[in-house]
Amino acid sequence: MPGRLIDGNAVSANIRSKLATRVSNLKEKGTSPCLATILVGNDPASSLYIQNKQKAAKQVGLVTKDHRLEENLQENELALLIDSLNNDPAVHGILVQLPLPKHINEFDIINKIVSCKDVDGLTSVNSGLLLHGEASLKPCTPSGIMELLDYYNIEIKSQNAIIVNRSILVGKPLAFLLLERDATVTICHSKSANLGSLLLGSDIVITAVGNRDRFILKAEMVKENAVVIDVGTNRKSGKLLGDVDFESVREKASWITPVPGGVGPMTIAMLLSNTVTAASALNPISTS
Repeated sequence: MPGRLIDGNAVSANIRSKLATRVSNLKEKGTSPCLATILVGNDPASSLYIQNKQKAAKQVGLVTKDHRLEENLQENELALLIDSLNNDPAVHGILVQLPLPKHINEFDIINKIVSCKDVDGLTSVNSGLLLHGEASLKPCTPSGIMELLDYYNIEIKSQNAIIVNRSILVGKPLAFLLLERDATVTICHSKSANLGSLLLGSDIVITAVGNRDRFILKAEMVKENAVVIDVGTNRKSGKLLGDVDFESVREKASWITPVPGGVGPMTIAMLLSNTVTAASALNPISTS
């Protein structure tokens, strides 16, 4: 029997419905949760991501502030904009769309954002809190994956989980979240030896490579009844594909996410959730 679909569209719709109620309640008490987005340059993919995030934010009632900046913007100018948003009491969440142009230091810019408005969960402060299991603003894709696993009551405790990604956006924070839930976690990457045998020994497989010329997860690489989470995004002949050879892997998996319609919608849903959480924390009287 083919593996059951993990429907990110359905789960994210459920989360957004609850967020809309929370936003409405905050507005009734005088707080209008606001997400400020910053895009440097005109990369088409990044521009589309920002559009989707802004659209989703407005659908749940968030106020949005859209900042589109020239590619040749200097780092100190970007830092000044972030400082102004940090000090703006009407702004509750700040998102800098990555990647930034090469002349701008991403680490320095991310850490210009005050941690209480860091709705991507990437500042050093929030990363440290995540390590200690104390973060309230967590990276969006990893927390979205955890929401999917929980929604479908997929067992995490004592499971062997493998993550084919070691980025600060996915692999590293997701490893901590899975460890918190008592999974045994392996992180793999382009230099990992014996990747095939590691994959075959895993109950939960999460792949976020995003380059089908270098890596495709095929049926012979996963064990029977594995849970397969596909975070990869690839465009081939105008079609959006993940890292997984979907049809063949689905025949072996117990659960599997599609691309599109799997993890992607959850990333945006968790961004919205972080913004509402940040607004509630910055205005605690509004949540009583």
